[in-house]
Amino acid sequence: MSNSKSLVIVESPSKAKTIGKFLGNKYKVVASVGHVRDLPKSKLGIDIDNNFEPYYISIRGKGDVIKTMKKEAKTADKVYLATDPDREGEAISWHIAKLLDLDEKMPIRIVFNEITKDAIKNAVKMPRAIDLNLVDAQQARRVLDRLVGYQISPLLWRKIHRGLSAGRVQSAALKIICDREKEILDFVPKEYWNISAMLNKKDEKAKKPFAARLTEYKGEKISVNDKITADSIAAALEGGDYTVSNVEKKERLRKAFAPFTTSSLQQEASVKLGYFTKKVMFVAQQLYEGVEIKGRGAIGLVSYIRTDSVRISEEAEKSVSEYINSHFSKEYLGNNVYSNRKKDVQDAHEAIRPTYVELSPEDIKDSLTKEQYALYRLIWRRFVASRMSAAVYDAETVDIANGDYSFRVNGSKLKFDGFLKVYDYVKGSDSEGENEEKRLPQLEVGEVLDFNELLSEQNFTQPPSRFTEASLVKELEEKNIGRPSTYVPIMATLTERRYVTREKKTLRPTELGFLVTDLMVTYFKEIVDTGFTADMEDKLDDIEVKNTDWKEIVGGFYGILKDELKIADEAIEKVVIEDEVTDEVCEFCGKFMVKKHGRFGEFLACSGYPECKNAKPILKKTDVKCPRCGKDIVARKSKRGLTFYGCSGYPECNQIYWNKPVDRKCPQCGELMTEKKTKTSNFVCSNTKCGYKE
Repeated sequence: MSNSKSLVIVESPSKAKTIGKFLGNKYKVVASVGHVRDLPKSKLGIDIDNNFEPYYISIRGKGDVIKTMKKEAKTADKVYLATDPDREGEAISWHIAKLLDLDEKMPIRIVFNEITKDAIKNAVKMPRAIDLNLVDAQQARRVLDRLVGYQISPLLWRKIHRGLSAGRVQSAALKIICDREKEILDFVPKEYWNISAMLNKKDEKAKKPFAARLTEYKGEKISVNDKITADSIAAALEGGDYTVSNVEKKERLRKAFAPFTTSSLQQEASVKLGYFTKKVMFVAQQLYEGVEIKGRGAIGLVSYIRTDSVRISEEAEKSVSEYINSHFSKEYLGNNVYSNRKKDVQDAHEAIRPTYVELSPEDIKDSLTKEQYALYRLIWRRFVASRMSAAVYDAETVDIANGDYSFRVNGSKLKFDGFLKVYDYVKGSDSEGENEEKRLPQLEVGEVLDFNELLSEQNFTQPPSRFTEASLVKELEEKNIGRPSTYVPIMATLTERRYVTREKKTLRPTELGFLVTDLMVTYFKEIVDTGFTADMEDKLDDIEVKNTDWKEIVGGFYGILKDELKIADEAIEKVVIEDEVTDEVCEFCGKFMVKKHGRFGEFLACSGYPECKNAKPILKKTDVKCPRCGKDIVARKSKRGLTFYGCSGYPECNQIYWNKPVDRKCPQCGELMTEKKTKTSNFVCSNTKCGYKE
């Protein structure tokens, strides 16, 4: 009897561990740990004269992984490539096939949308050839990004500052942020007044009055733009009766939103959970690849997390319908139909959903981290709600007349909660909606109301808000710029390059961001033009959908880029960016220190350079004094990039804390208290032997 095994290659070790348990001892599962081949970092890696042929090399540091894969492949009966079910995953499988000398036309590729036992076993039974259309779609994006990055970025280095970069999607995203900031800076506020009457039903003065807003004058919509007009209206209304002129009652439905796509998950988790997009995708990846659940072992809790589709499988539809019927009632089961916002490029994927709908968040809470539980609950509730019936409101609109002026008030009462039973909305989320009731008293046409007071409030129009990560993702998706899987690295690059800063979760462009954007608009207008970028995205999708020649698309783009590069290099004069002078004095020569930017962020350097070469890190004070020497406790970074808190008097004083200290002493031992949020406390004593917490 043969002892040969089938080899299955996946991307991550955690995924390999989960899948290995499902397949048993007849299969060997190993991880490629992401990409194994890529374009070289040291040079362009694209033969422009040879029809843009890419030159791939094995990624540095992947030698042992490649060696293991080759060794296992030699002794395996069959080799299956089970990387992620998208363009990136298909390309990784193709690169692995090239390294292992596998025939890409043979059935060596297996795909699955969820990491469950049934899904994995079914996938192994239905291998296919590598989809070269998917591979070419990924190659085209990679080559285009390399051409833009490796040909414009050096120009920025020469003309502005080392370490800068441009990108096909990154630069368009930066322009959107800069354009919004210009709108804010150019905004001129306009005055307007809101006039509302506080009214009561007769004989109900003890109850809270309701506010009816002024809306019309002689049947025409009215706007009040100054105090003189507001005062004249108040005078005209004085002494008049407030009479109900119209009552309109109707049933209003609020339907549930579709299950999550990648971008809607990023947006909703940002608003509801306060997570940045990077954290959302990191935690979602954990849920997808597999979590140890008590009594079940390691299982994938959600379906594949990179998708543009809102479709779900028939099996998932059946499971959630059964769950709703058994846990609520048949009245709560909806018949909702959702359509994708864009053409179905990635419709082979389902929406993001729980793999086992019967595993409610509360059932498995003890097996999950705080972040995993919060995100799983969000995904689970959104999915279940998407299959539930609409919420039903009794809505009422009441018009109230006083002479030639008309006021309006709206009320609503929840009649049937429907999907709201499991999914609540918050202001600012992609699924924003008002679900608070606003009840009105029973009002009849011709009824005269008691008048309490007239509220006349001055307001000014507000500038548009700065983008948050969530609203920028929404904007990029609506303008068809990039794909949700690219949004996380874009956000990281924009902040790392100092093009934008975060201010209370909003994204604000820096002077450098404006400078780079202005240069790009002047010399590389297609790259930052949202229409051109969206059109290019569609062309790249056509490679996958219509089998378009990817090199033809790259060639058309490069023809434009090549001419623009030549013009820009000759026309742009070197820009000198002045260093920001601080009020800190150099302890060696007495000159002011200036802010500099290095590989690891900002630091202080003496303005007397090169005569004085003093440099030191920028220390963030905590407003807490060191208990040993009385100097400031400051935030520092370890060699591994971890934040800790130490005395500014180092090395003379080596007092450190791994949690942020607060200006309060422990009531038990007298040491400083530190911030450390757990399930049971917010602060703990810095003395580990003490153990006091609160």
